[in-house]
Amino acid sequence: MLPSINALDARPETTGTTDGRAEVAHLPGGAFFEGRWQRADLTLEVRDPEDGFLLGRVCSSTAVDVRLAIAHIHRHLQREDWPLRSRREALERAARLLGEQSMRFARIIASESSKTITEAEREVRRCTETLRLSAAASSELAGETLGFEDSMAGGNKIGWYSRKPVGIVAAITPFNDPLNLVAHKLGPALIGGNGVVLKPSARTPLTGLAFVQLLLEAGVPSGRLAAIVGGPGVAEAVVTDSRVDLISFTGGPATAERIAATAGAKKILSELGGNNATIVCADADAQAAATAIVAGAFGVAGQNCLSVQRVYVHTSLFDEVLEQVTAGTKALRTGPKLDRGTDVGPLISEAEARRVEEWVEEAKAAGATVHAGGARRNGYYEPTVLTDVPSDCRVIREEVFGPVVSILPFIEVQDAVFAANNTEYGLQAGVFTQSIDLALSIAEKLHVGAVVINETSDVRIDSMPFGGFKKSGVGREGVRHAVREMTEPKNTIINLGESTARWQILGGLTERTSL
Repeated sequence: MLPSINALDARPETTGTTDGRAEVAHLPGGAFFEGRWQRADLTLEVRDPEDGFLLGRVCSSTAVDVRLAIAHIHRHLQREDWPLRSRREALERAARLLGEQSMRFARIIASESSKTITEAEREVRRCTETLRLSAAASSELAGETLGFEDSMAGGNKIGWYSRKPVGIVAAITPFNDPLNLVAHKLGPALIGGNGVVLKPSARTPLTGLAFVQLLLEAGVPSGRLAAIVGGPGVAEAVVTDSRVDLISFTGGPATAERIAATAGAKKILSELGGNNATIVCADADAQAAATAIVAGAFGVAGQNCLSVQRVYVHTSLFDEVLEQVTAGTKALRTGPKLDRGTDVGPLISEAEARRVEEWVEEAKAAGATVHAGGARRNGYYEPTVLTDVPSDCRVIREEVFGPVVSILPFIEVQDAVFAANNTEYGLQAGVFTQSIDLALSIAEKLHVGAVVINETSDVRIDSMPFGGFKKSGVGREGVRHAVREMTEPKNTIINLGESTARWQILGGLTERTSL
């Protein structure tokens, strides 16, 4: 095996302290393609957003590298069979291995991303379940018998369809969930029989590369996988290559539009974020709502597509909910990610923290009131609660992707529903009420991919169909649903002819039929 890449190689250039982060990755290369780890051009630095500590370097690749990677996978798919049972067993082993290496992965995530160690551990547990669900999704590939007997055009034909891989999947993933979002693309793609080119975020590539290493250890053929982080022309080369059959992208709408404009005629799945609302009705449990709002607004420093951004509270509960949300927010501890007492870590970069600061200052200038937070320190932005925010401010109109929540009053439920829907996004929403009739009425009118009753928008299990309406994306993730997206039905039809006796195959059973 090649020597490992870690921050020990670069420690003289780091600005942080020696606290164990240097040893977390132990990767054999800075990219993986053509069936082997690559170590050329290790020039892309990976730094801890908390303090700039240099964690390591990964490969700066080229468009030529992308073409070589795709060509290798394409040849492997043409020449090498990988039976369904072997695919299922490899993903089952990967789930077990991840459980055994859970602390290693948690430390990688916490070191290179915005997540606290507690949040990173939670992500690893979720990824283990995603792998388990991906293995179990082998049953989605069974198909069905075709109904020729019930058709005038059926004649003496029988047939069935089964689900077959689309071919090569390009998986493009963001920084905020650098392990589980990778698994949500690679797990379904691999159980479906596809090859995958992974392009993880250049901000958090170590987690994705470590995951590829784990999959190879679990028995995924090296010809089915490639991982390339970045470099001149890499992203464009991935999405425009005609041998890529499907693109699965998680990120922002602007990037998604550029991908769609350049990718050509191929299937594109996209999860593009949200501007999520929660509605607190007059009969709601104010304490339960406030507790859930704090938890849903500030996890991962608000860098979560399901984050609670706008809260509409009935005027009869407004003061109580605001007081409790403010108190809960002020009780949160912002600090070092590896400290288990920390609730909120830094944003992914100081530039992002400055952007959030700018948006909040814009709201303040327009008349908004700050009840908690509202201050930046380097890459940290304090969890912030706003009221009196005009509807044309960016913290209301756009996805903040930072630790900011706006609380707004309403009198009529229909006005709250209108305000919740009055955005270009439609990912998820929460509703707090003790009336099941009211809850279902509101849920029916909210134009989002999921409505969560007596919880906020920040709810997801990895088996559910996940995605939204409008600019929140195209298609659905969630393991079983992604498997269907990443495979296509293929019909097999048999013409039995006009003989006086034939074998008829129905539903997998064979019976003698005399004519």
